[in-house]
Amino acid sequence: MMRIGFGLLVATVLGSAMYGQTVASPQLIDAPKVARDCATGGEWATPAERECYAITPDYTATMSYLQRVEAATPGQVKIESFGKTGEGRDLDIVIVSRDGVFDPVAIHAAKRPVVLVQNSIHAGEMDGKDACLALLRDMVITKSKAALLERAVFIFIPMYNADGHERRSRYNRINQDGPAEMGFRGNGTNLNLNRDYLKDDAPETRAFMAMFHRWLPDFFVDDHVTDGADYQYDVTFTIDDGPNMPSATAKWVDDVVTPGLEKYVDAHGHLAAPTYINLVNDNDPAQGLGFNDDPPRFSTGYMILEGRPSMLVELHMLKDYKTRVIGNYEILAGLLDLVNRDADKLIAMNAAADKEAEAMGAHPLSNVKYPLALGWGGQTTPFLFRGYKYTRELSAVSGAMWVKYTHEPWNVSLPFQTGFKVTAEATLPAAYIIPAQWTKVIDVLSAHQVEMARTTAAWSGDVETYRCAGMMWQEPPFEGRHPTFNGEALHDPGKFGSCALVRERMSFPAGSAVVRLNQRLSKVAVEWLEPAAPDSAMQWGFFDAIFEQKEYGEAYVLEDLAREMMARDPKLKAEFEKKVASDPVFAGSPSARLEFFYERSPWYAANRVGLYPVGRLGSLDGIPVGR
Repeated sequence: MMRIGFGLLVATVLGSAMYGQTVASPQLIDAPKVARDCATGGEWATPAERECYAITPDYTATMSYLQRVEAATPGQVKIESFGKTGEGRDLDIVIVSRDGVFDPVAIHAAKRPVVLVQNSIHAGEMDGKDACLALLRDMVITKSKAALLERAVFIFIPMYNADGHERRSRYNRINQDGPAEMGFRGNGTNLNLNRDYLKDDAPETRAFMAMFHRWLPDFFVDDHVTDGADYQYDVTFTIDDGPNMPSATAKWVDDVVTPGLEKYVDAHGHLAAPTYINLVNDNDPAQGLGFNDDPPRFSTGYMILEGRPSMLVELHMLKDYKTRVIGNYEILAGLLDLVNRDADKLIAMNAAADKEAEAMGAHPLSNVKYPLALGWGGQTTPFLFRGYKYTRELSAVSGAMWVKYTHEPWNVSLPFQTGFKVTAEATLPAAYIIPAQWTKVIDVLSAHQVEMARTTAAWSGDVETYRCAGMMWQEPPFEGRHPTFNGEALHDPGKFGSCALVRERMSFPAGSAVVRLNQRLSKVAVEWLEPAAPDSAMQWGFFDAIFEQKEYGEAYVLEDLAREMMARDPKLKAEFEKKVASDPVFAGSPSARLEFFYERSPWYAANRVGLYPVGRLGSLDGIPVGR
């Protein structure tokens, strides 16, 4: 018998693909040469620069450098704590303002756009931190980038996942080229903070929300380093432009920001891709690039609900650390340059987005649909992909196809999945009412600073709500919970249960929360309270108890009940007999056969199993709402 060995070649890419023709290779940075070329930054060299980018500084050394800059430039730089990590470390922002104004109210009143950059949320991906240290130095010490503060106020979080940042090891990122040691992906309780934005479980997230709403930045950036394929780009980035972004903002992103940043980064010695590189098939790059979903568990997905443009930056893991840090530096400099130039337009678009959100409940219970979850729309667009040639082998280790990349350029037109398909949607009420006893659900909205009123007395009435059934829960934990969606996979409506809109008479105690959809954060409320939304309270398990049956019938009682029900209702009798005849599992289960009748009785209905406790209100008439 012939055995398949390690070296059985199945396919080799030689510079062409099924989808298009190859094109000329661009001139790229000589990455090894750049890595060997040690910077000479003098007394203000950053800790990474001083060590020729072999290291990234730890928490203490990072803050020491920042405090030194702050002391040298008291009129331009201020370090401000915004909370504590679970392990007790300070969470800080660094505020850079040309004229010493550090008050967000005064800054917004002066029509100065605020750019907030978040670094080290995945603390093994710290490139943005070291880029921000260098950019700060060049803004206020060397002054070579002082012009970037002409209108803009630059704020950055050096180490958001500070606890993970200090869990340093050379083994934290197996597929990353440097630095020598790096932080860990999870926080102190092993939560991925970039899956926590809407559910708000971690202390870091709670602190972030308070800081974010104090500053309410005009543009948000989240700096990362990739996993995934190998390719020529050292800087990739994406800015959301989907149907839940205001159309004017989406047009500005598509027509101005994205092409402008790609041009700027390329002109400064790097190669940028204006998309997150997500292969349809990791074992066959020729199949093209996949659709990128961005639900609000992610930082940039959450910013859609805030009505603010946001950019995900992904440096390429296999480029040397200096190349990655400088690439991060250049895209941030390019963004600040663009924000200064388009300051008035950006501020006006954000104000319009706020007004649009405040009007979401103006036509309650109408036929206007709000998209809750999105998927690939079935369209593909040719994308000029600058990858590397590769071979594919059948692996005797994994049993799957094994991709081995060369460093020979492969420039080819590949299909890129584009276009959005709405996979879940809802009409919107004027307001939601949440019973007072569901404190954890209400607490999350409070942490997001969603405006709520409380009922001053008990109230009962007819409301819209949902009846949910067929729910399934993911067995392995995902971010400390057992959600009703499949972990990192796109939300698949119906796969893990479904909820049908119904009208019910419900009772709400005094102190119940009323959430009007006439506020800036209406989208946050909708995404948290509509069960079909991919990161709703329902999906994350905050309402799991409604699916627990607390009252039951004894078998000898149900035997009599079943006979009485069949005697009164021949159709029910026929339905039961048909199920017994057609479903062997049901027929063989005495408890299921008796439960068939209990579930169709008034006693079961009184359990309200699967009845969603949140009400949807068409108006607030007659409801005792306080201020």
